[in-house]
Amino acid sequence: MRALILAIAMLGFWLALSGHFTPFLLTLGVLCVIGVAALARRMGLIDAEGVPIELLAPAVTYFPWLFFEILKSAWAVTRIVLSPSLPISPTMTVVRASQRTSAGLSTYANSITLTPGTITVGLRGDELTVHAIVREGADDLEGGGMDARVRRFEGGK
Repeated sequence: MRALILAIAMLGFWLALSGHFTPFLLTLGVLCVIGVAALARRMGLIDAEGVPIELLAPAVTYFPWLFFEILKSAWAVTRIVLSPSLPISPTMTVVRASQRTSAGLSTYANSITLTPGTITVGLRGDELTVHAIVREGADDLEGGGMDARVRRFEGGK
């Protein structure tokens, strides 16, 4: 099942990037996708970590939420940068992650970094070191809202 989903995803990605739908190129594309999926299966790369199909349903709500958080943070950073007094208060903080898997930790760290005004600068065990351009951004992370959202995305409560 995971191999089939991987093949469908690769074919969709290839079609989106290619934009060519001639019979010859479609045939070559399908053959390449089948070959890569077979090779990935033989190499043992098609597992719960390599093809996390369990995350497809939670992704429907997580990614729009993350997009909205990115927009809110981008607006806040824009206001700070365009302000004549430039009211920044650079802050380093350590937040504890409650994710159970390396994919969950990576998602949390990357979600922090994708949000303008914050960047994950280190990870040790379940502790992430984060730099925020303003203290309020660090306070928001320390509140645990994003951590809880990523934990739900990962499948936790």
